[in-house]
Amino acid sequence: MPYLDQADLPTVHAGERFRALLERPQILEIPGAHNGMAGLLAKKAGFEALYLSGAAMTASMGLPDLGIITVDEACFFVRTVARATGLPILVDGDTGYGGVLNAMHMVRAFEDAGAAAVHLEDQDLPKKCGHLNDKKLVAPEEMAAKVAAAKRAARHLFVIARTDAAGVEGFEAAVSRAKLYREAGADAIFPEALTTKEMFERFARELPGVPLLANMTEFGRTPYFTAAEFAAMGYRMVIWPVSSLRVAAKAQAALYAAIRRDGGTMNHLEHMQTRAELYETIGLANYEALDSSIVATVVPPDVRHKAAE
Repeated sequence: MPYLDQADLPTVHAGERFRALLERPQILEIPGAHNGMAGLLAKKAGFEALYLSGAAMTASMGLPDLGIITVDEACFFVRTVARATGLPILVDGDTGYGGVLNAMHMVRAFEDAGAAAVHLEDQDLPKKCGHLNDKKLVAPEEMAAKVAAAKRAARHLFVIARTDAAGVEGFEAAVSRAKLYREAGADAIFPEALTTKEMFERFARELPGVPLLANMTEFGRTPYFTAAEFAAMGYRMVIWPVSSLRVAAKAQAALYAAIRRDGGTMNHLEHMQTRAELYETIGLANYEALDSSIVATVVPPDVRHKAAE
């Protein structure tokens, strides 16, 4: 049902709903959704929480993931996906968009936009994708201060501390930082860019009882594992951060190539969501039902079938 109908709005804070999902015995599977449509399709597939990647948000804007965008720009994506789906959303908070006060402002802004959870990372600006080379880190104490400040600002937001130290300072440093961030108040820990099954397992052993997030990004440093495999290694959450955007971008590139080649889309229709499928996904009929002045939409006949007769 549409978000315009108050009867269909969630009555429990997004952060509380996120926590409830984590209390279940199974690992929480959180696919990336780079816009509202992707979020609706993920929800239709049965997912109960979504992830908003900084890399996906910036790429959607035609920008690299270097800490360029602002809190307000990120909030646009949060509002869009939260409004479309009603699902709890974990949002990439990058470095907190600055210092301690900036991190607190980000938390409040994300909560107001509808986010359920956020993760902060211990990189210094300009930050980079966690699976790239030569990242720069802030001092552990500086990151711990941001985590503590984020928790102080949060009303219900679930705060995850991410450490990029494994690929910069080594595994032991990543564990040490993670323990410090947990002591500072982090609800969960996200060890980024671990490169072997043994590293994932050992990290979980070093932080017993701490909720851990695994990142199953494609084309990165982490081998491909399933959600069940991450669960067996001791992880409570797994994200596929940029997958939806990668697939959409590849499909759009093929479409534009087809138009240039054929002079139109007639040979690419089988790769498209139909008008009826689109309207069903976005719930057009439900919106129309809220306003009696709108005449119910009748989907035009499929001209492909007409031409074949």
